[in-house]
This record gives sequence, structure tokens and C-alpha cells, in this order.
Amino acid sequence: MADDIMVDEALLNRSKNKFKRCVSHTQDELKSFRSYLRWMCVDQSNAWRACLSWFVFFLFGIFVPAMSHFVFGCGTCDSKHKRPYDSVVQLSLSSVASLSFVCLSRFVKKFGLRRFLFLDKLYDESETVRRGYTAQLDRSLKLLCIFVIPCFVADGAYKIWWYASEARQIPFVGNVYASAAVACIMELCSWLFRTTVIFLVCVLFRLICYLQILRLQDFATMFEVDSDVGSVLSEHLRIRRQLTIISHRCRAFILWSLILVTVSQFALLLITTKSSTMVNLDVYRAGELVLCSITLVTGLFILLRSATKITHKAQAVTCLAAKWHVCATLDSFDAATAQNASGRSLPVVVGSEEHGESDNEEVDVEEDELDNTKLIPSYAYTTISFQKRHALVKYFENNRAGITIFGFTLDRTTLHTIFMLELSLVLWLLGKTVGIS
Repeated sequence: MADDIMVDEALLNRSKNKFKRCVSHTQDELKSFRSYLRWMCVDQSNAWRACLSWFVFFLFGIFVPAMSHFVFGCGTCDSKHKRPYDSVVQLSLSSVASLSFVCLSRFVKKFGLRRFLFLDKLYDESETVRRGYTAQLDRSLKLLCIFVIPCFVADGAYKIWWYASEARQIPFVGNVYASAAVACIMELCSWLFRTTVIFLVCVLFRLICYLQILRLQDFATMFEVDSDVGSVLSEHLRIRRQLTIISHRCRAFILWSLILVTVSQFALLLITTKSSTMVNLDVYRAGELVLCSITLVTGLFILLRSATKITHKAQAVTCLAAKWHVCATLDSFDAATAQNASGRSLPVVVGSEEHGESDNEEVDVEEDELDNTKLIPSYAYTTISFQKRHALVKYFENNRAGITIFGFTLDRTTLHTIFMLELSLVLWLLGKTVGIS
């Protein structure tokens, strides 16, 4: 028995030491991420790779899109092969990709990949948090491929059709088909590079937010055991500090992404709702425009959804603490007034257990440790006084945690405000162009 306990403690210490490092090595848990960054020429771990990374960025992020628009615009092509929206598409993708590349380079250079992903802080977490975050880390690259590959395949099909059918009408050097093939490959590489960089930063931000959600769910279990107020407060302050760090690191990227995506979408809406272009609007002309809009809006949706979700979970702690305080107060009041208090349990708890199955069948909602309708067991608050519980609840009410952008909390109310403002602008723009009143 003693040997088994010693083996378990050794395994636990080995698991903690795995995340205690701040410096990465080539065979750690970030090996797949690091190889992916190197393959995409985003790795800037030394001077040579940094120069190569910036060269690839200027080549595929700026030079190739500019050449595609000014050299291969094909103004003499027929109606199916003209690209009237190419300038807005290239500017939109290149601007957001440039923002993503610069922010990613700054994050990795300043903090390192391990510190940026908070892997150096995992040794303080429970085994549940470490396992969940490691599994999500392995899943992130698959999620990135899910977002990138469909858009790349669709754009690849369009580019191959466009160059194959109009090869003789575009400028070429030497063999016309070889020049068209090289130009097509360069444009596809440019599209793949820009969309991958955009989604990579969004997926990394989602991964960081997922870690904080795991921590909050693990923090919620402290209300189900006999914890003292000091330990609960200390853990919540630690979580708030990491949320503040995430907000300060990523607030500029989120804000500028929102601004650039909004401006690009309004520009696309403006040029597509002109009376002269709406007549000739078809899939051949607007195919890339649709793909560009889907890419940018999806990336922004990942950012806002991740930030809003973690803010919602962080603010749900207040409801959980209030429920914990109410259950403790009711239980202590019944215990003081009843004749046989030691053998009694809270009547409401029994009622909730009896109707638990029927409630679960009728209501299809997602519940977890933070947001649920279960009552707190009585053994979780037997040693905590009313004043301490009340002070802790008041602290949660006046110190709501979450992701903030220069003081503005990214919650559902903020998203509703952003949506209504943009809807008002869209209706105003449609009223000026197509006459919607």
C-alpha cells in the first residue's frame, strides 16, 4: 500500500515538473506547434528564422497581392473573368494578416511560446486542468486546419479555373502556361499564408481562454468542499490576475481586428450595392469576395466568442457564491430552530433531488460546475461564519472578472451593443445606396 502511494506521488511530481519550465526544448509538448510555425515560416526563434519569416511575410502578404492586382487584373477579360472587387479583397486580407503577423511575432518574441500559452503556470493547477488543457492544445492544430482548408480549397478551385481559362490574356514571360502556373501557385501560397496567420492567432487566443475556463470550473469545486474564505479569495485573485494579463496582451489585437474587419465589410457592402455593379453580380465576380468575408468574420467571431464565454464563466462565480451563501444561511437557520437539527437536512435539497430527472428531461441546457441549478451540500460550509460568507459574496459582486478592452468588459451586453451599432450603419448604408428606408 505504501509503495503504491509513493509511486502515485512520484508520477504526480513528474507531471508537475513537466510544466514547471519556462524555457522550451525541441521535444516538449509544443513540438507539433513549433514545427507548424516553422513550416509556415512564422518561427522567429533565432536571427536567421526571423529574417526568413519577415521575408516570407513581405513576399506573400504584400508583394504577391499587389502584383496580383496591378499586373494580373485583366481589365480586357470578359465579364466572367473580370475581378472588380479584387482591390478590396486584397487590402482586407493583407491588412488583417499583417496585424495578426505583427502581433504573433511580438507575442512570441517578448514572452516565448510557453509563457504566452501559460504552460509555465500549469504546475500550480490540478491534474484535471492540466489534462484538459493538454488535450485542447493537441486539438488546436486540427481546429486550425478545419478553418483554413475549406477556404483554401474553394479559392484554389477558383484560381485554377481563372488561370486555366484566361492564360493567354494575362502578361507572361516565356511560356504562357508556365507563367500562368507560377502566378497561380504564388497567389495560392499568398492566400494560404494570410488566412493561416489570421486563424492561427485566433485559435491561440481561444486556447488561452479555454485554459481560464478550465481553471474557473476547477475553482467552482472549492464551494463543494469545506474550504476557508482565505483560500477561495486567494485563488480568485490569481485567476483575476491571469485574466488581466490576457486582456493587456490581446486588447490591441482584438480592437484593431474589430475595426479592420468592420471597415472591410462596409467597403465590400458599399461596392457591391452600387447600382452599376448589382446588375453584374454573380459567383464568378464575387466568389473571392465571399471567401474573404467568411474568413474575416469567422476569425472575429472566434475572438469575440472566446472572450465573451470566459467573461460569462467568470461572472457566473458571483451567482455560485450567492447560492452557496444562501444554502449555508438556510441550513444554519433550520439547524438552530429545529429540535433534532443534527439529523435533519435541508428540505429543498430533497425536493430538488426528487425532481432532478424530470427537470433534466424537460430543460435542454448546458450546465457545468459554474452555471447549474444544483444546491450546495451542507458539509461545504459548516465551519464558515455568516460574516465571512457575506463579505466574500460582496467581494464577488464588486469585483467582476473577465476579458476587457481598455476598461470595457467583453460580455454579452457589449456584443449586443456592437451588433446594434453595426446594424444601424448597415441600414444607413443600404439607404444611401439601394434606397432602403
